[in-house]
Amino acid sequence: MKNCSYQTAYKQLSLHYFLYFAVLGTTVPYMGLYLQSLSFSAIEIGQLLGIMMFTKVIAPNIWGWLADKSGRSIFWVRLATVLAAVASIGLILFESYWSVFLTLMIFSFFWHSSLPQFESYTLTCLGKDKHRYGQIRLWGSIGFIAAVVAIGWQIEHFSVALVPIDLLFILLIVWGSSYLVKDGKRIQEEGDGYGFIQILKRPEVASILIVSFLVQLSHGAYYAFYTIQLSELGYDKTTISLLWALGVLAEIGVFFWMSQLFRRYAVRFLILLSIALTILRWLIIGSLADSFFWMLFAQLLHAASFGLFHAGAIYLIDTYFKGNNHGKGQAIFAASSHGLGGALGMLLAGYTWTAGGAELAYGLSTIMVALAFMIAWRWTK
Repeated sequence: MKNCSYQTAYKQLSLHYFLYFAVLGTTVPYMGLYLQSLSFSAIEIGQLLGIMMFTKVIAPNIWGWLADKSGRSIFWVRLATVLAAVASIGLILFESYWSVFLTLMIFSFFWHSSLPQFESYTLTCLGKDKHRYGQIRLWGSIGFIAAVVAIGWQIEHFSVALVPIDLLFILLIVWGSSYLVKDGKRIQEEGDGYGFIQILKRPEVASILIVSFLVQLSHGAYYAFYTIQLSELGYDKTTISLLWALGVLAEIGVFFWMSQLFRRYAVRFLILLSIALTILRWLIIGSLADSFFWMLFAQLLHAASFGLFHAGAIYLIDTYFKGNNHGKGQAIFAASSHGLGGALGMLLAGYTWTAGGAELAYGLSTIMVALAFMIAWRWTK
């Protein structure tokens, strides 16, 4: 990709991130609410959201192997996106548990295959300017906010039943945006000679993958039940959507200042700080959700629990995995964190929410993050 750089590809990359995360702004806050409208129980909702994340354990690794073998990341991004759009039609057609289960499994398999390869393409394109990644990635957060606010308004004034139609519409636009990005063979880089398994065995690499798994595991209750939790406490849908948006605005701030943060502080320090603030966040949401003030503060901490941690982790992953291991490195990171961690987190959240509500669910989340902090303190470099 000789002709790709921050200056030449900024607009195209930013647009795709904006649209990709608009899909997440449709599914993450509102899929649980939509499933609840179909009269599924908390355990069933946890299972359905869990399968969406579990496919991320397998799918990115298959797509990463195919992309690294061909050297053409964008081709596989386009294919995954159009197949995800086709699969999402099932949400419009079906309402029974197993039909929705299979639909979400197929949709999420292809959808989760897309982003790691686009991340790989973006970081390869940036090259020595990878500290500018945050200035591109922040447009994804803006897309998330736009979708959260728009869909929240739509649900408030019309119906949550429109969510599957919104999802299909945005997916088709994402697919179209992928054709604005130039495809091309990835140039071999230094580091290609190192075996993938050999890299995984390094303590600092294994530790960041385990820490990412635990941090994402702790987000299960938040992603699956935060909207439901606030709805049951009397918050209206517009207020809930604005709280989601506030969290992502805080995340945008981290991405905007990412290059300055990385120049001033060690990545290890930033990761430890983000994990410590995540512990505080889950304690607040688990026990003080009836206070609007504390919810505002907790959502500002999304800057740490997602933004700062993700920026630090993906920086390290890009450093550890080079050349023809690059796509597989992004894939194993996605699989271990948002994939396995997200799947088990949502599945576990369904059972803990049923057994003990928010206090038990977020209490367990707090324990998971505390364990992550200890591992990161010992092994993260």
